[in-house]
Amino acid sequence: MNMAAILRWFDPAHWPNRGRAAMRTLLSYYVLNGAMCAFGLFLISTVVHALFGEAAAAAAVVGVIATIPPDMAAPLRGKATHMAIAPLIGLPLFLAVQLLRAHPVELGLLLVPATFMSFLGMAWGKRGAPVAIAVMFSVVFSMSTPASANLAEALQRTGFFALGAALYVLYSVLSNTLCNARYRAQLIADLLLTMAALMRAQANRFAPKSADSAPLPEGGELSELLRRQAALADQLQNTRDIVLESPRTPRRQRLAGMLLAMLEMRDQLVASELDLDQVREDAGHHAVLHDVRQMLQQMAQDLAQLADALLTGRMPALPADHGARLAALRLDEQADTADHTDTEPGTPPNTGRAGLVRGLAYRLTHLNDGVQELGALARGEAKPDLTLVRNNWRLFVSPTDWSWRPFLSLWAWRAPALRHAIRAALAIGTGYTIAALLPWGSHEYWVLLTIVVVLRGSLAQTLERRDARVAGTVLGSLLAVGLLVMHPPSFVLLLSVTVAQGVAHGFAMRRYLITAVAASVLGLVQAHLLFAGTSPTFAFIERVGDTLLGAGLAWAFCYVLPSWERGQLASLVRRNLTAQAQHVRMALGVSALHDIDTQPELAWRLARREAYDSLSALVLATERSLAEPRAVRPPIALLEHMQAHGYQLLAQLSAAKSMLLLRRDQLRLDEIEIPLMHAASRIEQILTGEAGSSTPMPPSLAANMPTSIEALPDPFENDISPWLIRRLELAMDLARKMRSDADQALEQLTSSKARS
Repeated sequence: MNMAAILRWFDPAHWPNRGRAAMRTLLSYYVLNGAMCAFGLFLISTVVHALFGEAAAAAAVVGVIATIPPDMAAPLRGKATHMAIAPLIGLPLFLAVQLLRAHPVELGLLLVPATFMSFLGMAWGKRGAPVAIAVMFSVVFSMSTPASANLAEALQRTGFFALGAALYVLYSVLSNTLCNARYRAQLIADLLLTMAALMRAQANRFAPKSADSAPLPEGGELSELLRRQAALADQLQNTRDIVLESPRTPRRQRLAGMLLAMLEMRDQLVASELDLDQVREDAGHHAVLHDVRQMLQQMAQDLAQLADALLTGRMPALPADHGARLAALRLDEQADTADHTDTEPGTPPNTGRAGLVRGLAYRLTHLNDGVQELGALARGEAKPDLTLVRNNWRLFVSPTDWSWRPFLSLWAWRAPALRHAIRAALAIGTGYTIAALLPWGSHEYWVLLTIVVVLRGSLAQTLERRDARVAGTVLGSLLAVGLLVMHPPSFVLLLSVTVAQGVAHGFAMRRYLITAVAASVLGLVQAHLLFAGTSPTFAFIERVGDTLLGAGLAWAFCYVLPSWERGQLASLVRRNLTAQAQHVRMALGVSALHDIDTQPELAWRLARREAYDSLSALVLATERSLAEPRAVRPPIALLEHMQAHGYQLLAQLSAAKSMLLLRRDQLRLDEIEIPLMHAASRIEQILTGEAGSSTPMPPSLAANMPTSIEALPDPFENDISPWLIRRLELAMDLARKMRSDADQALEQLTSSKARS
């Protein structure tokens, strides 16, 4: 952080914004989830302490801590199974560590294969990662307890560990059920805030472009939008899983309707990119761009206010309606066109350039309608389409059963999950060996815990975790030492452990620096409770030293059997090409003309989701690769060009689909059927690289198609077929560019992979 940023942080003008941000954080679903986890820890430790004593409570607390990681805001279905997996696997490992505490060599021989098997759980992605971490917590935190004097004590401690874990599984299911209604509202509010940030990024794209402005690399201006879109796609699935589950009550249905409305607004935002560069280059449209930018910023502010109302339980205010302003904008452009005809007699006015602006205003009208719909749904003044809500529940909610397919696909030498498991096992084995040889080896589990939470599947994620862990440990350890030197009573220490656990869990997936601070407070205070008489100052030095060692080992082992992003990017490029081709088939299929019913509509929505998700996965992987050594980086420029062209292709298809769904009465359906079939088959062939016979364009239609923007009719006259055909032509051109980028990127990716 530079000095200017520090001064801005202390600038009173920014305090209201920071206050709103703090309020949104405190009322967020992840803070509520962390608070519920902390209360569960406190409740179980208190009950066990009252019934069985202090030693039993300490073991039960370890069981709770080792069970908490998978306890996120989640759907009701499958919650119990998801929570029970980690303690069922971790229980025998906890007992084994207890039995081997006096045998360091045998314990090390257990740690390595246990780590390997636990980290294989990463193959299940976001669902499996918390379970894998929880299993490792059972192993690592078993090392944090005092050594068992005999077998009976080890079995007894394991029993209380199991009791704490079992009680927390039951508690987590109950708390998730009680908080379900609140989670739904909070997740929608969080999604509204993400959509508002995306809209602000889109508004920044409406800055006029001067003739002497320096040209930017193709796709460079879209990088912020692509990152925002990727963040939205990453957030959507968890929101779908909870908000679309069992939408049986009116409130649940309204929240589900708000989610679906935001999905449609995403399409309208993407479509607002159309023809933007041409409009920005025209000096006569600078005032229009300024107005559009202001309206988008106001819409973003209205979405943020809707989110605040949902978080605080207030009745939201009505969003500002820009319909009249946008209608006036369309009329002004029409009047300007009529007033600026060419001087040559008989020359028609240039409706094409003005038509681009009027088309932009029309698309923003749909965006404005989406904001109005969100406001009406939030206020309870509108009802969602229940058929669409229920169909989305059936199709878009993730399954809750555990498939063996990820496990069976692991066993290939280049599989990232397999390599990550091997890296983790080697890092844990090395860390344990070094920690056991250190003069302060009584807390070697701190080294192992740091490795577990810092070592990620990619170098970029590991570096981020490493820096946050080290900084958070120093700050958190200072806070813990400051607390311990005051010699507070036991209940204060127990309360601090409870609060620290809640904060650490709540921010684990949002801001790891806060988690690292809270985890250090938790670790030092818990160690003080378990090992009375430990010097706080020495504990601080030991904790920081062990954290530096563990973070360094995690960083170093990222380079052992590395899974560089370039190894995954080829498959992500192919996935995106396939998804875009499928989306084209569904969006431009002939059924879009003749069958306006549920099944084609849902098939298109599924294809659209995969197109967005695959593009977002490609964006995130490309961004992570920037942290990797230059020698192994993929062709960044080509991948960014492909992403930009893929985003623009989605924009063209969104506009074409909007015409087919919303303005079909202004289309000559009999004349556009063949161009639709031709474009769909041709784009699909281009993207998939498959040779085949596409529907030919009739010569009569080809001859009558407009060849320039200036020749296009007014887009608000009765016939908009020429504009649809123009969208199809532009989509085919973008598909060719996207395929060219992909071919060049794949060539470099496969050749570099072969060399490695």
